[in-house]
Amino acid sequence: MVRLADLPEWERAHMLGKIPALPAIGLAPWVAGGPLARRRVALVTSAGVHRRGDRPFGHGAARNDYRVIPRGTPPADIVMSQLSVNFDRTGFQQDVDVVFPLQRLEELATEGVIGSVATFHYAFMGASSPVTRMEARAREVAGLLAQDAVDAVLLTPV
Repeated sequence: MVRLADLPEWERAHMLGKIPALPAIGLAPWVAGGPLARRRVALVTSAGVHRRGDRPFGHGAARNDYRVIPRGTPPADIVMSQLSVNFDRTGFQQDVDVVFPLQRLEELATEGVIGSVATFHYAFMGASSPVTRMEARAREVAGLLAQDAVDAVLLTPV
């Protein structure tokens, strides 16, 4: 990942200019919940990953879309169509779990650390601008997570 200090001044100013438009989230948990050992966990990433053969992420409106990755998808079938030129894909190419830790989640379920793994997981393209355009799709995914009885999400922002 490129450091802000390494970007040209015009790109650094562009990136920093996005900050005021972001919503304030705070540090307090959004919801209360039971022990992790009883929770159903899903992955949601902004890494721009998808299953091999699925439509890659593209420019324009397609950037704000998401892809569904079912539980049990083999790591070799997860590919990346991340558009950002600032994103270093080296870690992903060596180990998919760096950005989409589905295998690690399965291990946590086997060890009893989490209750279960969701049936479906979701990927967005993190290079979307402005990020507020993703809200409708994020609400759609929230509904799908609720249908799958997911009560905890591991976010992997990239």
